[in-house]
Amino acid sequence: MNSKLVIEYIVSWLKSYSDKSGTDGFVVGISGGIDSAVTSILCALTGKKVIVLNLPIRQFKTEFDRSAEHIKWLTAKFKNVETATVDLTGALESLESTLPKEVQDFLTMANTRARLRMTTLYAFAGHNRLLVAGTGNKVEDFGIGFFTKYGDGGVDLSPIADLYKTEVYKLAKELGVVGSIQQAKPTDGLFADGRTDEDQIGATYPELEWAMEYIAKKETTDLNDRQKEVLKIYNSRHNANLHKIDAIPVCLIPQNLK
Repeated sequence: MNSKLVIEYIVSWLKSYSDKSGTDGFVVGISGGIDSAVTSILCALTGKKVIVLNLPIRQFKTEFDRSAEHIKWLTAKFKNVETATVDLTGALESLESTLPKEVQDFLTMANTRARLRMTTLYAFAGHNRLLVAGTGNKVEDFGIGFFTKYGDGGVDLSPIADLYKTEVYKLAKELGVVGSIQQAKPTDGLFADGRTDEDQIGATYPELEWAMEYIAKKETTDLNDRQKEVLKIYNSRHNANLHKIDAIPVCLIPQNLK
């Protein structure tokens, strides 16, 4: 992959999309991870207005600090970038006090965090005539559906969704993303125990990328035990999350019934 040319292509695509939509730029949620760091830089390179948001909700200090470090670097480098920090812990606590306790299981409330962040991103986007830029990569968005529906999956456009995670890292190196983010283990930051993406999924991103390519190419080579396990993990998550990956089903009424 020619990282420089890919960067130029995405930046041009972003600028063109914003121009055609009549918007003034982009808003990006910064998580302290590689995907949001790369996405925010690509948006900034368009020269259009960019607002980057740090949206902590009972956040680990290391994650918050990585987000803050990237935002400091980004705003120093690009004059078209503005920033704000919105602590959403109180909003989550308000929901916790309002929702029936029986629906507040661990995963439900983790996804609720992501949806609170999405709501905040769109508040800033709507007020400032901006587009919400998604930060999902190819494996997450189209492989295993590793995102929250109407949370981090609720976006206007997805600039890095045709790039594997390993390719995002290559762009990060080319773009000069701060070292702490390049070296950090990927995590969605939604769980209080600090688990990584690999802890949740049971496979690394390179393994998942291999599985996605293996299935796409319809290969029939002999597999070792680990490869068989990775394929099982990939297929299980892909099938379970098709409701997120595919377009929303529409019940089409036959003409003779209308």
